[in-house]
Parts: sequence; C-alpha cells; structure tokens
Amino acid sequence: DPDVRALLVRINSAGGTVTASDVIFRELDLFKRSTGRPVVAVMLDVAASGGYYVALAADTIVAHPTSVTGSIRVLMVTLSAEGLMQKLGLSATTIKSAERKDMGSPFRPMTAEEGKIFQSVIDGLYEQFVAKLAESRGLPLETARKVADGRIYTAQQALTLKLIDRIGYMPDALEVAKRAIGVAEARVVVYRRPRE
Repeated sequence: DPDVRALLVRINSAGGTVTASDVIFRELDLFKRSTGRPVVAVMLDVAASGGYYVALAADTIVAHPTSVTGSIRVLMVTLSAEGLMQKLGLSATTIKSAERKDMGSPFRPMTAEEGKIFQSVIDGLYEQFVAKLAESRGLPLETARKVADGRIYTAQQALTLKLIDRIGYMPDALEVAKRAIGVAEARVVVYRRPRE
C-alpha cells in the first residue's frame, strides 16, 4: 500500500522457533529495504528471545516501561521417556537407514557424540542471533555476546545496554514514526488477523 509511510510492529511474545523468528525478521527487513519506509518496534509485556529477534529488524525499538526483553540465546529441549516405558513394560523398536537418524529420540539415552552434534547446531544458531544483534544495534561482537547470555532485562536495563532505543508507550512510538517520516499528523491503520 503506497499510502503506508511507516510501519509500527507491536511485539508481545516470549519467542518461538528460530525459523519463525527469522522469517518475520526477514520480511520486516525486506519491507524496509524495498520501500525505504521506517519500521518501529513497540515492545509490550514481553519481547524476549524470538520476540527480541524480530524487534532487531526495526529502525527504532521502543519498550513499554514494564516490558521484559532479552533472553538472547537458543535452546533445544529433549525428553527421555525410557525409564517410564520400562516401568510400564513398553519398549520401542527403531528401524533406521542411518546411525544418527533417531538422534534426540525420547526412547533411548542421547550419546555423548549426539550431544556434541546438537550443541554445534545450537551454537551455530546462537552465533547467527548474536551477529544480528551486533549488526542491528551497532554493538561490538564481544559486547553483543556478553549481553546475549540468556538472561532477561527490564526496559531500563535494556536501554542502558543499548538493546532498545527508548522507553515509552504506544503514543511515543507513534511520535517516533511521525518524526521519521516528517509529519505532524498521521492516520493509524491497524492490521489484524481475520476474526481476531
């Protein structure tokens, strides 16, 4: 829509999968690059992990005074049901075409080698997150790594660490967007999913 001069993205998310976060980041980044229009992220209750990843695509990040953000890390959780199955007298049989095809199976213990493989994948995804953080926020890579230790931050802590640009409310974010496009008045159009 050529009438849309700026985009405000409200974020209220504790995160999600790496891929979902990256897809949204990429779409926002493509929007910015192809249109030249500013993007302002507005953090509500929570914009952590994947929620913060998405915010990194914005030109300006505004956090509500009570927002929680950060949680900059990647994790993988597995479940071991082997002991429970033994108690119930159940067993699983896996037929596989390759030695590692059932890595992470809840029906057997993970081997040390499999743990190393999973760790290398998680480490690689984490490095991508840190690189986006460093580039988007203009932080040295070592500073980005230091703040990306998985902890969460209050809005004030995030501002001090340069993870966000300002603390404010939705009207403040609207003012940021209006200043970015050089207007005093703007009509706000809210896009929602159908039936929401």
